[in-house]
Amino acid sequence: MNDTVVVGVDGSPSSLAAVDVAAHEALLRGARLRIVHAFSRPADLDPMIHGVLAGAEQRARDRAPGLEVARTVASGETLTVLRSESRHAVLTVVGGRGRGGFGDLLLGSTVVQLAAHGHGPLMVVRGRPGPEGPVLLAVDGSPAGAAATDFAFAEAALRGAPLVATHVWNTWSEPTPYEGPADPLNVVVDLDRLRERHQRLLEEAVAPWREGARPGAAVELRLERARVRHTLLDASREAQLVVAGARGHGGFTGMLLGSVSQALLYHADCPVAVVRGTE
Repeated sequence: MNDTVVVGVDGSPSSLAAVDVAAHEALLRGARLRIVHAFSRPADLDPMIHGVLAGAEQRARDRAPGLEVARTVASGETLTVLRSESRHAVLTVVGGRGRGGFGDLLLGSTVVQLAAHGHGPLMVVRGRPGPEGPVLLAVDGSPAGAAATDFAFAEAALRGAPLVATHVWNTWSEPTPYEGPADPLNVVVDLDRLRERHQRLLEEAVAPWREGARPGAAVELRLERARVRHTLLDASREAQLVVAGARGHGGFTGMLLGSVSQALLYHADCPVAVVRGTE
């Protein structure tokens, strides 16, 4: 990846809010900002270039004086264009709602697909304006989760914010290896043993960064026995950013995006960054 932050703009208020966030993210990284618009009807192109995109560029410059800003338009479907642009970006930023007010319908057809099939981290701007608080990392224990953990530590450092690494577990969220008597109906769940196992999972997930890559980083470990999605969505109300992996622990290989990540994209109360691990 290079030193460019890409932001998708379609003229909607949500996409313009995404320009503000993308400009800030580019400034934090010392990166350039690239404003991208995908079009399918040439008749809409001229007013978009001279109106919305010019306004978005000025908005970015006002938000981050001195930032290097470029804008481009490309013919094609929004998902295809942004996926291509994300190949050359250190971060791709989009709004949670698109032009036309379709809301969740647009989110489901474009943003979730981009989170599942794009390249590099995707940040979706949603929730309350100007959120404050820690960076919240959703630790799922998956092998691919290291990419999300690395991004969360880096993002917290860039923002000068504390990092809260949260792992939520319960007795039905994943299969527990059966080690009891011959009859599976006789299994008794050992909650203390499960809690210890999930505590180790949480500690091991962040250990390489606490002890190696970013020693001394301010990180709080939270282990909660509760409903996963409900707990993380509730925690997003006090966070400035939620970071999650694209696939959860034990996820089906054919699933486009983990269910927890999808829930965050639809319902979190602050921006959400979805980070894909190495395939």
